Amino acid sequence: MANRTDPLAKSIRGTNPQNLVEKILRSKIYQNTYWKEQCFGLTAETLVDKAMELDHLGGTFGGNRKPSPFICLVMKMLQIQPEKDIVVEFIKNEDYKYVRVLGAFYLRLTGTDIDIYRYLEPLYNDYRKLRRKLADGQYALTHVDEYIDELLTTDYSCDIALPRIKKRWILEQNKQLEPRRSALEDDFEEEEEKDEDEPLATGLDDEHEKDYYRGGSPARERDRDRRRDSHRYRDRDYDRDRDYDRDYERERDYDRERGRRDRDRDRDRDRDRERDRDRHRLRDDKDYGRERDRDRRDRGRRRSYSRSRSRSRDRNDREDDRRKRHARSSASPARDEPKKKKEKKEKKDDGTDHPDPEIAEANRLRASLGLKPLKL
Repeated sequence: MANRTDPLAKSIRGTNPQNLVEKILRSKIYQNTYWKEQCFGLTAETLVDKAMELDHLGGTFGGNRKPSPFICLVMKMLQIQPEKDIVVEFIKNEDYKYVRVLGAFYLRLTGTDIDIYRYLEPLYNDYRKLRRKLADGQYALTHVDEYIDELLTTDYSCDIALPRIKKRWILEQNKQLEPRRSALEDDFEEEEEKDEDEPLATGLDDEHEKDYYRGGSPARERDRDRRRDSHRYRDRDYDRDRDYDRDYERERDYDRERGRRDRDRDRDRDRDRERDRDRHRLRDDKDYGRERDRDRRDRGRRRSYSRSRSRSRDRNDREDDRRKRHARSSASPARDEPKKKKEKKEKKDDGTDHPDPEIAEANRLRASLGLKPLKL
C-alpha cells in the first residue's frame, strides 16, 4: 500500500507517474531505508520539510547502487503528484537551492514543453553551488545553472531517462514561445544608452560627434562590437540547435535507410537461401530417384540372378535324381544274383535236396523241428 500511486493522480504521458522511473531503480527505492522511514506518509505540505533537509543531489551510488535521498523524494512526488502551483513555488524558492532543484527536476519529468522552458530558463541566472554525489560515492561541485542546462539539453540525469521535449526554436516558429532574452541584454542596452547620452551631455565638438556617430569613436565601436557579439552568440545558439536537429534528422534518415538496406539485404539473402535450398532439394530428389531406379534395377538383377540360380539348381537336382535312379536301376540285377546264390546255398545247406529221398525227407522233418540236417 505504501508504494502505490495516489488514486486521484493523473496519468503522465499515458502511463502511471511512477513508471517514469525504471523498474530496477524503483525497486531499489522501495527497499531503501530512507524511503521506508522518512518518506512514509508524506504529503505535499510535509514534503517541503524533507526537501529543506537535503544537502546534495544525485541518483544512485556505491557498489550496490544505493538511491540517494534526492531521488527518493522525486519518487515520492511522482507518487503523491502535488499540484502545479506547489511545484512552481518549489522552483521560485530562492532560500533553499535544493528545494528549487527538486521542483525543477519534477517539472522536467511531468511538465509540458512550454512550462518546462517557461519556468526553468529563468534559473539560468542562479549561480549558486551544488553538491552532487557521483556513482562512486564521491562528491563533485556543480552549479544551479549548469544543472538546469543539463535538464534542458540532455536525455538522462540522476539515473533517470528524461522524456524528450521539443527544441525551443520550433516552439518559437509555432508562436508558442517568445524569443528568450538574456539577463545581460538589459545591461548592454543600459550601457549603450549611457554611452549615447554622454557625448551630448558633455557638449563635445561637432567633429567628435560626427566621428562618434560615423563609427570612429572607440566607445561607439565597442558598443557596436558588443551588440554584434550578443546577436552573434544568439544566432550561434540558434544555428547550433538547428544544426543539431539537422544532424539528428540526417542520422535518423541514415539509420532508416541503413535499416531498409539491411532488411533488403536480409530478404535477398533469405531468398537466395531458399532458392539454394530448393535447388538442393530438387537435386536430392533427382539423386534419390536415380538411387531408387538403380536399387530397383539391382533388385531386378539380383532377383533374376537368384531365379536363374534356382532354375539351374533345380535342373542340377533333377539331373542328380535321374542319375541316381539310373544307377539304382542298373545296380539291381547284380544285387539279385547273390540272393539267388544265397538261396541256393541255403537250399543246399538244408539237406532237403539230398538225392536220397529218405534222407531228404528226414532233413525236411528236422528243418521243421529246427534241427540241423543230417550230414552223410
